[in-house]
Amino acid sequence: MFIRKTVRRLASLAALCLCTLGASAVGGKTSVSKGDTIWCVASRQNDLARLLESEGFVLVRGGNNLTALFLAPQGAPVLLLGNGSTEPVQLSQEEVSLIERKGLRVYADYTAMPGQEVQLRGVGWERVVVTEKMGQTLKPMDLLSINRARFFPVKGVRPSMVIARVAGFDDAVFGLADTQTFPLVDHPKRNICISTARLSDFARLRLMPENRWQAFWEAQLSDLLRREVHFGSWPTRVTPAYTASEQLPDTARIHAVRKGVEWFWAGHLLVHPSWKPDYLDKYQVIDPPVGPELPADAQTGDGSLGILEGHCSAIDADGHQAYRYSLRTDVHGESAMALALAAKLLGQEKYAQTAHRLVDVAIKEGIAGPRNDPNNPAYGLVSWGFSNDYLRSVYYGDDNARFLLGALLAVRLLGEHQWDDQLRRAIDANFQTTSEDGFRGPRLEHADVEKNGREFYQKRHLFNPHPHYESWMWAVYLWLYGQTGEKAYLDLAEKGISKTMAVYPDGLRWTNGLQQERGRLVLPLAWLYRVSPTDEHRQWLDRVVNDLKANQVPCGAIREELGDPSKGDFGGPRNNQEYGGNEAPLIFHNGDPVADMLYTSNFAFFGLNEAARATGDPAIAEMTKRLADFLVRIQACSTECPGVDGAWYRAFNYRDWNWWASNSDAGWGNLSTLTGWIQSWIVGTLAMMQMKTSYWDLTH
Repeated sequence: MFIRKTVRRLASLAALCLCTLGASAVGGKTSVSKGDTIWCVASRQNDLARLLESEGFVLVRGGNNLTALFLAPQGAPVLLLGNGSTEPVQLSQEEVSLIERKGLRVYADYTAMPGQEVQLRGVGWERVVVTEKMGQTLKPMDLLSINRARFFPVKGVRPSMVIARVAGFDDAVFGLADTQTFPLVDHPKRNICISTARLSDFARLRLMPENRWQAFWEAQLSDLLRREVHFGSWPTRVTPAYTASEQLPDTARIHAVRKGVEWFWAGHLLVHPSWKPDYLDKYQVIDPPVGPELPADAQTGDGSLGILEGHCSAIDADGHQAYRYSLRTDVHGESAMALALAAKLLGQEKYAQTAHRLVDVAIKEGIAGPRNDPNNPAYGLVSWGFSNDYLRSVYYGDDNARFLLGALLAVRLLGEHQWDDQLRRAIDANFQTTSEDGFRGPRLEHADVEKNGREFYQKRHLFNPHPHYESWMWAVYLWLYGQTGEKAYLDLAEKGISKTMAVYPDGLRWTNGLQQERGRLVLPLAWLYRVSPTDEHRQWLDRVVNDLKANQVPCGAIREELGDPSKGDFGGPRNNQEYGGNEAPLIFHNGDPVADMLYTSNFAFFGLNEAARATGDPAIAEMTKRLADFLVRIQACSTECPGVDGAWYRAFNYRDWNWWASNSDAGWGNLSTLTGWIQSWIVGTLAMMQMKTSYWDLTH
């Protein structure tokens, strides 16, 4: 009796819904055909449901799966998208029988079949691999990502997408034979398609790349409606500031600078004391120092306690992006530079005051303890960071160089001199731990410096043609020579540069790619030509700049390039299991359409502006302008994710105009942000270009 009454009530409700549907379809502005009607269960916030309604589809909603299936007429398309819960749904045998009896065509999101065990696990380094052609776009081995989503492993029947740890850029280059796979989209029955993770909230969860997820949903809807479906729009929460082709307004560059420095506040990156118990104490002492993003209403500091590194390239199962909580000294000098330049350009005293505090805390903490003891061999060296003991025990020459370059410009612009002695000592400490050949090596350990003493490093023979680690300290020595005329600094820098250019490019060591080594060479070559304008020095500069220019694509981006694998520190993964196991490039093959704002474009941009001003060469100036326009276009914009609004991500895919790339780098993947390395050199150079000046001109 109860079942018969329930069926009668559902039938009456179905008739009422269909009458309402008919009235709205006829009376509305657009006539909707029967094929445009979909029966569904979905929350009001569901991304797919909202998209379908905005595209003119009519959704007949049921409060739960059973109701929607009863309401749907024979052979109808049905979307079971859940009620917004973070937990998966399980179909009952009654619901499956109803689907089969009525011949319904069903897609069930984040849904298990009857009897399937549901034990959630999280995605780590796995990505999504297409295993069956879908629509006209997606083909087997194509790659997508669901970030760090939760899913439940099941035994698949006919999966069209799987979750697996695989190497590759656009496709799984090594296939699936040697890696464990888990069905993501499966077809357990002829007319039932399920997913084992939430896919219909693609915008909120920031599934990537957007163009492939759009193709996936177009294929699903085409199957359900038995006609070809193409969406006229696609919702996304983070977008580039401009398209590849639209005309940039005259204010674009200055707007990018303002948003770029305001990101330090909007992104909750300036440390506040209230963060200490729940965030700093928990995440600064672990390796890696990664934790959840701060609450939207978290307080932001004033710079006196430092600035965080930025975002980790990991978006969690709720669509939030993880933070890196370490305090690195180089980042403080770089961020202070960007803020001081923005203060000069925009007249904002807040920026100048914050720059002052960042330099102050970096010197107090980064050149403290034994580094502030005249009797210690480490006297004057700048620690890698100061949020844990490990960071205090390491001295990267390149990090010392970038801290110095940032802090030196910041204090000049601020008109302050209280740190002059510490900054000069830091230059001398690096100079006195550089070999007589002009090379210093990647890093020194504090214990080794105390054991060996400075003379050991000065007198050793070392050949390290590795610009990523060596070249910007040469630039610091050339800058100091330009200030003081002390020739020893010019001689040592010129010696290292000369030996490096003698083996350029085939003999260069490279870190994550060969292109970044070219990008790092531009600055010291530009300043060498400044202080010693010989024909040979100009030829060296032109050679490197022209090689970069050969890799600058029409939109202004500089394409990444891999070198001889035997000379690379971190090449691409050689098999599926190596994916995510170490530092790595953003590309897999040369020609993959990606620019790198962490290792290449950021530093090349700064160096090219210096080269254009040093030489007066209009061709270099035009190349710099094109790169500037590209960087302005790809700045992240978001009202719904304010933590990244105004940031630049590490990667940009200029073919698809999105941030898709290989995310294999263990710490710094495609969606990384960095207050120092990325943000500050881009913001700072844009500000200098807006003021028609250069670092050299501002400090000499």
